[in-house]
Amino acid sequence: MPKPVVLIAEELSPATIDALGPDFDIRHVDGADRAALLPALADANAVLIRSATKMDAEAIAAAPELKVIARAGVGLDNVDIKTATTAGVMVVNAPTSNIISAAELTVGHILSLARHIPAAHASLAAGAWKRSSFTGTELFEKTVGIIGLGRIGALIAARLQAFGVTVVAYDPYVTPARAGQLGVQLLELDDLLATSDFVTIHMPKTPETTGMIGAEQFRIMKNSAYVVNVARGGLIDEQALREALVAGEIAGAGLDVFTSEPPAAGGSAAALLDLPNVVVTPHLGASTDEAQEKAGVSVAKSVKLALEGDLVPDAVNVAGGVIDPFVRPGIALVEQLGQFFTGLAPAALTTLDIEVRGELAAYDVSVYRLAALKGILANVVSENVSYVNAPLFAEQRGIETRMIVEPESPLYRNITILRGTLADGTVLTVAGTLAGTRMVPKVVEIDGYEIEVPIEKHHLVMRYKDRPGIVAIYGEKLGTAGINIGGLQVARSDASGRALSVLTVDSPVPDALVEEIATAVEADLFRRIEITEA
Repeated sequence: MPKPVVLIAEELSPATIDALGPDFDIRHVDGADRAALLPALADANAVLIRSATKMDAEAIAAAPELKVIARAGVGLDNVDIKTATTAGVMVVNAPTSNIISAAELTVGHILSLARHIPAAHASLAAGAWKRSSFTGTELFEKTVGIIGLGRIGALIAARLQAFGVTVVAYDPYVTPARAGQLGVQLLELDDLLATSDFVTIHMPKTPETTGMIGAEQFRIMKNSAYVVNVARGGLIDEQALREALVAGEIAGAGLDVFTSEPPAAGGSAAALLDLPNVVVTPHLGASTDEAQEKAGVSVAKSVKLALEGDLVPDAVNVAGGVIDPFVRPGIALVEQLGQFFTGLAPAALTTLDIEVRGELAAYDVSVYRLAALKGILANVVSENVSYVNAPLFAEQRGIETRMIVEPESPLYRNITILRGTLADGTVLTVAGTLAGTRMVPKVVEIDGYEIEVPIEKHHLVMRYKDRPGIVAIYGEKLGTAGINIGGLQVARSDASGRALSVLTVDSPVPDALVEEIATAVEADLFRRIEITEA
């Protein structure tokens, strides 16, 4: 039998080749040369890339035998994940390869700002000796605020504590118990900004977090404070940052990432480069020998697993491994239930039961635990969440999980129930099933309210005192806004007089309209649920 073909499209460390071993036909090509890349992909079973090779729709179409695209790094901007998924091609990366390098670079930026190291070097290299011009500040007994207490944030906290600083953090998805384990005090964002001498941001880039540090936030910060971004370009509003630096609202900034890379002439990022109180680096977060070697070895191991048919660590678009055909259709359902759960949860999750009832009890459904955690954490952490790394993210956030499998299911052939205890002591339950011969994913219970709602992209969930005219109220307001209601279910769980409405709408509902409807119906629960494709 011929060996599987592994195409290495960019320069990788010798350790990467060693990690692949002797069982593959290893070939090399310059991935940046499209004329060479496309024909080389014709019989490739796997391709290993870094940032210069674009695995877009054209490249994927040129690779009919391709089973896995492996990016030796974190970012996947050069991979068309949707097209790869449609083609049945697994996409893997190395999300943990650069976390130590990124954490250390963050500390380096903080020290550079505190002691004016780059400016002092430039001055001395130019022949000047201006010691008094570069008087800095000690980190000792200062307060460092970390926005986003994930893996990189936790590493930064541990390293900075050795300097004798007080570490505070803002992360709505981390429990106080987990923060306490790290020696970190959780604060609301405005409180963190007001009290911190140094602020470093480590959040995922989403529509909600883009520009989350802007003019209003800079006005809250101390005039002597510094801000650092080694995470994602765009988390800080660059125009507002320049204005704050020029006006003296903050003391300085350290930036490794920008909205446009490299910064385009005349753009907001380029306008920061000439300021004396800004330290910049050209996206060096993963640029260490160790991070590059870890990335190569990590994806080489993933390629081996993928081509051997095993469960694959760090697969970003599919669950690997051998899963019974009877179990497989429920994976997407459980992941979507996890997203529904997160959308409803008013506080951080501390414990989670994944309860599977019905005929599925006769099968190995352990993948449902991974799917539930992936759905719950997908919009919570900055890294891509996979079926293998989701338990690690859960552990880091102090989330305990338990699988419960029982054959009894009085109402449905099979049902999966997610029951979680939140940091504020409340218990939240969401249940779902696959209905009919077409196996339509449906939510069938929310906190004891029995419903049967097909899972779609946009939902509104509201609970209120049941009385005539409520449906007319929110129907009229949505209609006036041009938002069509595609489906509606109203349920009452008991004689308490409270009802739960679950709406399926055809388009997103703006924040202002959410607040308006919640006030109008006097809802004690009102959530907008956005479901992404599992």
